[in-house]
Amino acid sequence: MAVPDPSSDLIQRAAVVRRAAMALGQSTDAQRQLAVVAMADALEAARESILEANRADLDAAALEGLTPALVARLKLDAAKLDAAIAGVRQVAALADPLGRRQLHTELDQGLTLERITVPLGVVGVIFEARPDAVMQIASLAIRSGNGALLKGGREASASCAAILEALRGGLAASVVSAGCLELLTSREESLGLLKLDGLVDLIIPRGSNELVRFIQDNTRIPVLGHADGICHLYVDQAADLPQALAVALDSKIQYPAACNAIETLLVHQAVAADFLALAIPAFGQAGVELRGDAAAQALGVENPATEADWGTEYSDLILAVKVVADLEGALGHIRSHGSRHTDAICTTDQATADRFLAAVDSAGVYLNCSTRFADGFRYGFGAEVGISTQTLPPRGPVGLEGLVTYRYRLRGDGHVAGDYASGARCFSHRSLPL
Repeated sequence: MAVPDPSSDLIQRAAVVRRAAMALGQSTDAQRQLAVVAMADALEAARESILEANRADLDAAALEGLTPALVARLKLDAAKLDAAIAGVRQVAALADPLGRRQLHTELDQGLTLERITVPLGVVGVIFEARPDAVMQIASLAIRSGNGALLKGGREASASCAAILEALRGGLAASVVSAGCLELLTSREESLGLLKLDGLVDLIIPRGSNELVRFIQDNTRIPVLGHADGICHLYVDQAADLPQALAVALDSKIQYPAACNAIETLLVHQAVAADFLALAIPAFGQAGVELRGDAAAQALGVENPATEADWGTEYSDLILAVKVVADLEGALGHIRSHGSRHTDAICTTDQATADRFLAAVDSAGVYLNCSTRFADGFRYGFGAEVGISTQTLPPRGPVGLEGLVTYRYRLRGDGHVAGDYASGARCFSHRSLPL
């Protein structure tokens, strides 16, 4: 008896998603909007079953000894679920990203060029823990006319299955096919997803450094995401120190497992003694382990920092502290050790602020506010498919625009290129209203 080829089943399922996505891409704004609302309603109706499934995942995680950071990402309590459902509703209310005319040019009389936004097609999303990512990405995919293949980590299997069942039930109550969403469950399917070029247009990894780098190294499909989340806060000599302390605490302890939590605190030497006198007890009370360079240790930071600490994403209540000579020292450290995710400065000096905001090449550069604002929901995107630290767009928290590309449409009336090559006709290249 022949053994079934698991990759063949995956290809067939991906093909179903692609066909459904093609139909979805032809749907109206109102149809996609109502479909996302129906998804939110279905999540509300399945609320208790989703929370129960998550509790089962958490119980299993406790037996397996998962890291605190992974457990924090896995946990989906009532408040977190409410926020995720609110994000789905916010996605439904966003303006239609499709059919936007970005360019409108008359090349010659009767020959008109347009650039129109269109869906990507099918996105493949691989994530560790984070069951709320299923809701975020599914809603953004449907709103932007895309299908999605979703692969959650084994530790979140029950949560993901319960959420996707609700989401597909919501789609079934609309005119959008539930076939637009598919859940993958095994490691073999995860590896197979990376080989589906031609069926999948974009891979979005959400998880550890190791996961993201593995995906980047093992697929020919474009990858959107970030490997590291090494975020910095620089406290300048002109900082309002109580305000800077509040920003530093929020940036670290509000959700230490998040990729936008700071991992390194840089302090100008002129205010280091005064600031650390405030910061050391405050971080200690919050349970944060501080690791400092020699100058920071001389001012009371108990634990030494090694060279490796400057490049470590702890995702935990650990913070590296370095005293720098000046702004340029802070900029140099961020250039050498940053991941181009999110970096912030606390200062009341406008020239220093402007220099920092212009010089730091990160997706998010902040003044006098927490790095925890680097989030699609907080930016007003409703949700995010992930955060990208690449130089090319999309960059930072990626919402609907990250799932949209464009197509050039040219309308003519028997025009041929030879007429322009011979000089019989000339281009006008006249801009027309969008």
